[in-house]
Amino acid sequence: MKTVINSTDEKMKKSVKHLETEFSEIRAGRANPSVLDKVRIDYYGTPTPINQVAAVSVTEARTLTIQPWDTSLLRAIEKAIQTSDIGINPQNDGKLIRMIFPPLTEDRRKEIVKDIAKMGEEAKVAVRSIRREAMDKLKAMKKSSEITEDDQKHGEKRIQDITDNHIKNIDSMTDKKQKQIMEI
Repeated sequence: MKTVINSTDEKMKKSVKHLETEFSEIRAGRANPSVLDKVRIDYYGTPTPINQVAAVSVTEARTLTIQPWDTSLLRAIEKAIQTSDIGINPQNDGKLIRMIFPPLTEDRRKEIVKDIAKMGEEAKVAVRSIRREAMDKLKAMKKSSEITEDDQKHGEKRIQDITDNHIKNIDSMTDKKQKQIMEI
């Protein structure tokens, strides 16, 4: 029974962590180095993240600078950013690349807030689905006489508590990200 509870908690934590990663990739009109996490460049035949071949830093609230350790990579980095779905045109000055993030319009902010709510809801659905699987496992264990009815009830309560905790965490993350987007 403990293994069911522990594996359920781990799966739910992974769902929450995935949501956290998705939220970090949302562009909020501010420079954020994590928007480059999915962008890869060809470095000696290997797709490599930009942050492994360059110093990525936020110089101003809306400006991200990328300074490669090998200046011959400037073109490759610029091309990779242009072909990605970031939607920002990089400016190459021969030594470093600047990415200036435009401020978001009110309509775009509202659209992003809706997307965030949808992502939060999907994460909650995933957590509830994991709960349902765990409850089914406990019922099967009770049916095959591996655990008693009291153990089953205790396990179900424990799983419900874990679920409620993760749902509360998802709600607070979603609210926090929505407030961050609506800030001007």
